[in-house]
Amino acid sequence: MGRLISIVIPVYNESENLIKVTRRIDELFTNHRHDYEIMLIDDGSADNSAEIIKDLTHQNPKIKYILLSRNFGKDNAISAGLFKTIGDAVITMDADLQHPPEMILEMIDQWEEGNEVVYTYRAEKNEHSSSFNRMTSGLFYTMINNLSDLNLENGISDYRLMDRKVVDILNRLSEDEPFFRGLVKWVGFKQKGIPYLPNPRLSGQTKYSTKSLAKLAIRGITSFSTRPLYLAAYLGFTFSLLSILYLPYIMYSLWFGHPISGWASVIATIAFFGGLQLMILGLIGIYLGKLFMQSKQRPHYIIKESNS
Repeated sequence: MGRLISIVIPVYNESENLIKVTRRIDELFTNHRHDYEIMLIDDGSADNSAEIIKDLTHQNPKIKYILLSRNFGKDNAISAGLFKTIGDAVITMDADLQHPPEMILEMIDQWEEGNEVVYTYRAEKNEHSSSFNRMTSGLFYTMINNLSDLNLENGISDYRLMDRKVVDILNRLSEDEPFFRGLVKWVGFKQKGIPYLPNPRLSGQTKYSTKSLAKLAIRGITSFSTRPLYLAAYLGFTFSLLSILYLPYIMYSLWFGHPISGWASVIATIAFFGGLQLMILGLIGIYLGKLFMQSKQRPHYIIKESNS
């Protein structure tokens, strides 16, 4: 007996891609043993994505939509979609067709073999990505793996299949700024990773700049580990110890009347330690800020309109 596969697609300024991605998915499930539904979540797009989404729902009753009141971010848009789906398995993917829709069938096969999470990660040789992007991506995952309690493959993506029991657990989590690439790994269960080669973006511009990746890395690290705070404490202890080792030289110079010169070195030292202190205070501030935002218990998103 066939089961229902829910496909969640966050949308932000993807008006030129929506018709093609939904059509490709519809073709995949033609004569397939399982049924499907598509959940399109418009994350406050500035183009006419919302209008196209509504037109698609009139053409295909298997397409449902959620319009958010403004842009809340990709992970929050995914969270909105997960709450509204009813499928036995849920697949999250991007709307730009860089995630090959054909892999949906492979993920379903892996799910039927007993894997409760089937996630994808980019193959090492990606001809559609520049050397700079590959370098920053590698640095991003190296930082997360070394400074948090996660172990994420280089190039792990938001293209994944999750069993209903996994989705139900994720829906019960209420943390501020969810980071699903880490949360899905954190919940455990039987997981299977499969490599994929991303397609070139069909149209439009990528939503991830270097600044966005840096913010994503900080969010991922601070969401899953307090290790950076321990690192700050270790740095403070190390430099305090080094300053104590400098005392014998000062006492020797004073006793034998040798002047202690070096105005430039003193200023450089003050500037270095001042910057280090500001960095550590900023790190502590990030954690306090996360607690502050969590204590407000504001909703992660606001639904303006939906047919689900």
